[in-house]
Amino acid sequence: MPHSPHFIDHIQSCLDDFIDKRHTILADISADATPLITHSREFLRGGKRFRALFTYWSWQGITEISGTNSLPSAVAYPSEPEAVDPANSPNYSAILQVASALELFHAAALVHDDVIDNSDTRRGTPAAHLRFERLHRDGGWRGDPAEFGRASAILLGDLLQFWSDELFSDGIHELSDPAAARRARAHFNQMRTDVGVGQYLDLLEEHVWGEAAHEEQLERSTRVLVYKSAKYSVEAPLLIGAALGGASAAAETALSAFGLPLGVAFQLRDDLLGVFGDSAVTGKPSGDDLREGKQTVLIALARRTMPPAQQRAMDDLLGNATLDESQIVQLQNAIRESGAYESVEKMIEDNVERAQRALHAAPLGAESVRQLAALAHRVTQRVF
Repeated sequence: MPHSPHFIDHIQSCLDDFIDKRHTILADISADATPLITHSREFLRGGKRFRALFTYWSWQGITEISGTNSLPSAVAYPSEPEAVDPANSPNYSAILQVASALELFHAAALVHDDVIDNSDTRRGTPAAHLRFERLHRDGGWRGDPAEFGRASAILLGDLLQFWSDELFSDGIHELSDPAAARRARAHFNQMRTDVGVGQYLDLLEEHVWGEAAHEEQLERSTRVLVYKSAKYSVEAPLLIGAALGGASAAAETALSAFGLPLGVAFQLRDDLLGVFGDSAVTGKPSGDDLREGKQTVLIALARRTMPPAQQRAMDDLLGNATLDESQIVQLQNAIRESGAYESVEKMIEDNVERAQRALHAAPLGAESVRQLAALAHRVTQRVF
């Protein structure tokens, strides 16, 4: 693996090497499978890599205080660890592969999410199902191009999940502590279950919203937020990294106290961006969550304070994929006027404060605490 000053560059190299090997395997099966590799490689380039970084700094924090780590404490810039010589760093190859496996899983989740939401773009480029649809159209093949695109994207997401499990297994196999490997695997398995159930609950809410009382709607939206995103985006990577470092149950509990509220704050920020975000920043059209009819905490809070007539007007527009710019602005203004925007900002602030208090009480090395605090700021304020 080439020497690089940044851990995220090592992640990219690990992913590139992994996909190169899978390319050979798929090429031996059929040249027709090439698009699966091409699109996998494209979706695995770039990205914020914060899940990998949470995994790394959690592991680093545990091993700092146990004295089992020889990694340098200096970093090139916040939250990006310097390159290390794997020969001098116990379990570095394992943590690198596990962190890369989480990035593979994230890519799979995004591919599936775009199919479920019928989203056209991802990071400012065509979503996977549209790429496969275009492949069908360009080839002049029989059948429905859109149906082919959706089915192919589902299979691509499945393949990325399979590969995520392969890479994760390869990583924990290299650990010198079998108990740590088993604990990391248990967290990884739980994370996958949480995401699958959370995705289903998110889909369910789009079809049953409006039938529950306002407080119940808020509770249901919060449950979706926690299981679809908060746990897998922040808490699970922290727990997996800690397990790799041989953390105690008490240390894992302390990291959950940091990771869960931070994950909630992260997703609440994402919900605001889904309604009010700049497409140049989010990579998706402005107001996309409104067109998709996402029943987020933001929408639940807005509905709770709106007069009945305004609620009905909002509900009539939510989920309409053809909303024009004026209708998006109408909904944005109504949500702001309800006070929901300010309420969500306050929820983000409160959750970040809870997370930071928990972080500074956690049994982690000082450098890792500093880096995790900086990373927490980046993910909740979208400073990348």
